[in-house]
Amino acid sequence: MPPVLRGRLAAGGYVSDSRATSPNLPPLARVDLIAAAVLLLAAFAIRGLWFGDPVADFDDQLYSFIGWRMTQGDWPYVDQWDRKPFGLFVIFAIAHWIGGPGPAAYQVLATLSVFGGALLVYALARLLVDRFAAAVAGVLYMVLVSAYGSYVGQTETFHTPLMLLMLWLVRDWRREDAARRALIAMAIGGVALQIKYTVLPQCLFFGAYALWGQWRRGMPIPKLALLASAFAALGVLPTALVGLLYAAIGQFEPFWYANFVSFFARLPAPLGRIGNVRPAALLPYAVLLTLGLIAAWRLNPPRDRGTYLLFVAWLLAAIASVLFPSTVYLYYYSALAAPVVLVALPLLDGRRIVGTVAAIMLVAGGLYLLRIPHRLEITKAERRNVARLTQAIRPHVDATRECLYVFDGPTVLYRTTGTCVPTRFVYPDHLNNNLETHSLGVDQVAEVRRILATRPAVIVTADKFMTPQRPENLAQVHQRVSTAYRPLATEWLHGRRITAWLRNDLPGPDARAASAGGRPPIVDPPAPPQE
Repeated sequence: MPPVLRGRLAAGGYVSDSRATSPNLPPLARVDLIAAAVLLLAAFAIRGLWFGDPVADFDDQLYSFIGWRMTQGDWPYVDQWDRKPFGLFVIFAIAHWIGGPGPAAYQVLATLSVFGGALLVYALARLLVDRFAAAVAGVLYMVLVSAYGSYVGQTETFHTPLMLLMLWLVRDWRREDAARRALIAMAIGGVALQIKYTVLPQCLFFGAYALWGQWRRGMPIPKLALLASAFAALGVLPTALVGLLYAAIGQFEPFWYANFVSFFARLPAPLGRIGNVRPAALLPYAVLLTLGLIAAWRLNPPRDRGTYLLFVAWLLAAIASVLFPSTVYLYYYSALAAPVVLVALPLLDGRRIVGTVAAIMLVAGGLYLLRIPHRLEITKAERRNVARLTQAIRPHVDATRECLYVFDGPTVLYRTTGTCVPTRFVYPDHLNNNLETHSLGVDQVAEVRRILATRPAVIVTADKFMTPQRPENLAQVHQRVSTAYRPLATEWLHGRRITAWLRNDLPGPDARAASAGGRPPIVDPPAPPQE
């Protein structure tokens, strides 16, 4: 149990936790331990149904593959490409080093990370509300994180707890050790940047708030400037160390391009920054925020107004983080779960009967959003279908010469089939997505042409597209599978027909009769734009 929960939290600040470490725990400390146990059980109950599902989501399949290959000596950006920071892949590598290559390794670690975030939400909520409401806030945070798409291994499950820890450290600028705590917070922010660079607006906010607090305490401007420099240095240090590591192995250029060039070279989505997310999807947040702010203003004013305003300000910084990329997906909004719940605390306060009823209704509503029985059926089907695809492909590929190429489909097939990989761009989206045309550091069309020239033993395609497709690459793959391959197996995954195509000169079953619905079609490439 972290000291922050062993201590007794009061409205005025932190009270010594020396009694909490004595052999006979006082009643208040025991209640905190019970709350922590409830949050732990809730974390595994909410997220456990996805444990072991290798295709529960998309991006984490790539992070898992790169992390797993790191345990075998491969390097991100050099052997497998992505633009996420090195620290994220280290997390997945640690998970696979401890738990093996299967998806449960990182899914359990992500659940523990979300549980850590819930503990911090509980501790921060105790500054404003009773223990019942604080525990409800922790559960609601975990429900919303999953409801908004971070239910397996998305980056938000790992960096949000670090943002909460930064908030805990900088929240009280009146403390004598506030400057030292802020320095620790900035070091934590540097680590968070190595999980996802888009947390930068939140790190800047916490740094500015800490400097403002020191100014309020009377720190002279020259010392403030020195402190700000120390904040910046600590924030940059983890990334600088990774850059030095890549320079030491002679691979600084791939590191630099993937981390600091490709992000800005990616084309914006046709629908704009937020066009991928329907406004109705944000309704749960809108309801929580509206009711929480009304309760704070009229019904239940926060007992610590300064802390509550800090929560509101953090929410604004978190929104800036979500909207930072040129294209925003729904799961990005899971980074708002913690600040939204903290802003809604006046509505949840269990000292009022209205708060208790609201808390219970909101948790029930959140669990309804998860649609657990429906998702359980989906994940069972996904496990079964990806296992069948693996079983069909595995006999026709090997680890040296006869490779699998997933043009569009689950990245996890590269691991489950034991195949060699014909490209360092293992994530299908990087080579089929039109938005990635100029962001890979290579010619996208030429790379697909090169892969096809290696004559992969099996090519995997899909009948529906998740992103805007590069017409030239669709045409290349369509022409090749139509003339040189035959269908091997087709399975449904995420509402799409995923088809494995076997090279004609290789022995194996003709799966036309076995595939559901006869010969699985491959979608014709879209017509080129008219002049």
